[in-house]
Amino acid sequence: MLAPLSWIKEYVDVDITPQELQDKLFSCGFEVEELYEVGKDISKVVVGHVLECEAIPDTHLHVCKVDCGEHGEFQICCGADNVVAGGKFPTALVGATVYATAKDHKTVEGVMTIGKGKLRGYESFGMLCSGVELGVSENMYPGAGYNGLLVLPEDAPVGADVKPILGLDDWMFDIAITANRPDCQSIYGIAREIAAVLEKELKTPDLSYTETDATIEGFKVSVDCPDLCPRYSAHYVTDVKIGESPAWMKRRLALVGIDAISNVVDITNYILKELGQPMHAFDCADIEGNAINVRRANDGEKIVTLDNTELTLTNANMVICDGVKPVALAGVMGGLNSEIKDTTSSVLFESAKFARDNIRKTSRAVGKRSDSSARYEKGVDEYATVMAMKRALHLIEELECGKVSRMHVDVNTGNSVEPRELTVSINKVNGVLGIVVPNDDILRIMTNLAFAPKIEGDNLILQVPAFREDIENYPDIAEEVIRMYGYDKVVPTFIPTAKVTTGGLNLVQKSELRLKNALCSVGAYECIHYSFFSPSDLDLLRLPEDAVERTAIRLVNPISEELSLMRTTLAASMINAIVRNQKKGNLEGRLYEIGNVFMPKSLPLTEYPDERAKLCVGIFGEKESFYTMKGIAEKIADTLHVEFTYENMSNTFLHPYQTARIMCEGKEVGYFGKLAYDIADDCDLRTQVFILEMDLKELSCYYGKKPVFIPLPKFAEEQRDLALVVSKDVTCGQIESVMKEACKYITKISLFDIYEGEQIAADQKSMAFTVVFTPKDEAFTTESVDAFVKKILKQLNKAYGVELRS
Repeated sequence: MLAPLSWIKEYVDVDITPQELQDKLFSCGFEVEELYEVGKDISKVVVGHVLECEAIPDTHLHVCKVDCGEHGEFQICCGADNVVAGGKFPTALVGATVYATAKDHKTVEGVMTIGKGKLRGYESFGMLCSGVELGVSENMYPGAGYNGLLVLPEDAPVGADVKPILGLDDWMFDIAITANRPDCQSIYGIAREIAAVLEKELKTPDLSYTETDATIEGFKVSVDCPDLCPRYSAHYVTDVKIGESPAWMKRRLALVGIDAISNVVDITNYILKELGQPMHAFDCADIEGNAINVRRANDGEKIVTLDNTELTLTNANMVICDGVKPVALAGVMGGLNSEIKDTTSSVLFESAKFARDNIRKTSRAVGKRSDSSARYEKGVDEYATVMAMKRALHLIEELECGKVSRMHVDVNTGNSVEPRELTVSINKVNGVLGIVVPNDDILRIMTNLAFAPKIEGDNLILQVPAFREDIENYPDIAEEVIRMYGYDKVVPTFIPTAKVTTGGLNLVQKSELRLKNALCSVGAYECIHYSFFSPSDLDLLRLPEDAVERTAIRLVNPISEELSLMRTTLAASMINAIVRNQKKGNLEGRLYEIGNVFMPKSLPLTEYPDERAKLCVGIFGEKESFYTMKGIAEKIADTLHVEFTYENMSNTFLHPYQTARIMCEGKEVGYFGKLAYDIADDCDLRTQVFILEMDLKELSCYYGKKPVFIPLPKFAEEQRDLALVVSKDVTCGQIESVMKEACKYITKISLFDIYEGEQIAADQKSMAFTVVFTPKDEAFTTESVDAFVKKILKQLNKAYGVELRS
């Protein structure tokens, strides 16, 4: 927020330097992001009095003799059409810095240093300046907008620095206001804080005005949506005379980035910056039906705003209507059909509080942002709403641009603008701070902050101002006390349950880091995605309506529809990442992500959802296969020192015959498989894609598991290759499980071939395994190994009808 020092001084006597004030603001919780002098780039420019002015023949130039007081008299060539003898103009001496302008003499192109020059044979020792060259606009100083020299007042002291005359010696504070302090989003609001930290008197803006007997008979104001508009005030002003605003008002608005338009419109903009309350003025001649109605818009209803843009509204938007039509999009922008014109003779002032979330959503939905909507989004208090109306009516009288009628309508939900009482424990306040702040200091601080404090025993009784909607309980009071008392007075202490630790990673962090390193070792790159996804992602995965993944938490205020649900699976984000890679020409790769999914226990939410860490791996490319993904799963198992088994399963977005459930000690921990062809086609994927997803919450019980050392065998291992004919329904995992149960000496089983063809029945397949037998106490004989194989084949035949392929 921009705040000119000269404007701040209107309400509080600042007797310290701008740099010291910057430090004071920081000490009480307001960071000054930038502090600069308005004329920071202007130097050595003084008041020059033109003593002589002669035209240079055959040119538009003049050679002038300029008196610069204590700096001396100089000959200066000038091409401006308004240079005259006897005039006083800003004069840049040799070595001065001013703004360089383009050929149009309106556009600034940087800062230049003035040197000695020669024009048409005449030496020139300086430059007479225009307003643009000094960075001064018409709104900042009358006459500065003329395409010629800036004329200074006749009483300007010759040789004096022009900065104080033009207001270039003012200082600008660009202050970062935190979200919990919307009451400081104004010049007066920040002045209130400065008065407190400097312990100075705060001067309240003049709110006085005189009412006439004028009124509009039968005029009504109604609010149909009090949940969105808890207070709406309207006041009728007659005998309006549209004209220019005074120089002081135009200058202040210009300093904070607002161009002057007309006196009535400028008053509303001035109030916005001074008090932080957006206001609007309607031309009463355009108000039909003798009424103002605040309501939700109808779906498809249209309005043309002040910038001549037609908007189509929905029921989620709020509009201000007269008795016939919408005349403003509430909190965002007024309607073109009721704007203030040169012929306006009576106006209706509006000052209201609108729900911040509604204005933010409306502004975003219609793609229109204004100073008013930006202010409403941060929150407006009803104290400012009431005060702003009084201030606007005072300015109407002060500027003599209208007469204030007695017709005032205030529709509200009963919220008081008077202080509310709050009692807190001093011991609790000090407990939060960890130090004991003397009672006298607490009273002094809270008095300076306008809380009218009293102390009765341990109770601190406060009258919380209506503009401090952020104050709720003793922690808030503790914050108010310490930011004024001084954060440097807080003594560092351990909290009661604190203990000194050596730092480092905890078990979960160490285990996840090991997993990441393992995945990187197989060529996978880590991805980080948003914790949100789109409803269309659930459709992409072909999930049925009753799927648990569809029970997703919807955000109240999403960035967009594509990020409107909290993730219940990582698979969709991974598929979309692969799609983006392939669109950019990356046709092969390995990606992984460790992230959380959010599974609500019920909707709407009544308690925190189950937040589960998951691992998702995506591999794609012509060289990838079901078995390379299985190898990655085995790598994960090895890293955690566990053993996975695999079962056949079906999944809505994976290939029906290339999908496996991952089991660990009898419980399901994940799945992997090939992306279904129809989904790959819908996503325009040019290579095969495989997805793995594991529940790390289920696997977390194995974090920190120590590997078991197995001594190297004393005797030679034996291995046998077995080609088995089995039903197509039997999985590799089932075969391996029976083998291990049949023989305790098996240490490794490897599948090296699968065959389906003419030599095998149509409903069968051949699976070839290498089985390794490791002896323990004595060497194996050929007969003993043959016995093991015979037992294995018997058990396989009994379990699944397996036959040895001949």
